[in-house]
Amino acid sequence: MYELTVKNSFSSAHSIPDYDGKCARLHGHTWQVEVAVRGKHLDRKGMLVDFRKIKSGLDKIVTDLDHQYLNDLKIFKEEGINPTAENLAKYIYISLKEMINNYDVKLTMVRVWESPSASASYWEVD
Repeated sequence: MYELTVKNSFSSAHSIPDYDGKCARLHGHTWQVEVAVRGKHLDRKGMLVDFRKIKSGLDKIVTDLDHQYLNDLKIFKEEGINPTAENLAKYIYISLKEMINNYDVKLTMVRVWESPSASASYWEVD
């Protein structure tokens, strides 16, 4: 089994309504996003999948999130969910999974870092 990991980052603001603490107020992060895919077979070039293919999908998602007030985005506002690191990880996972489903790899994890010492991850159990 092989695993590839790619990373990207974006900056955005959010608030967590009804939170008992500073995060209830408007604040921002430079989010780091880490994505892992796995697969069993390498292609004739010795690659599981070209890093560029995974990076391209992640870039599209990150571009839509960059320099936004996350609370106002449809994905959070209409669903009535808070833009927490946990919910961001799930959103990115679901979005990226749709983009890479034609490759011979499985998206295994998305980790979102809101600071150098705090992250949340999302993955699906088979």
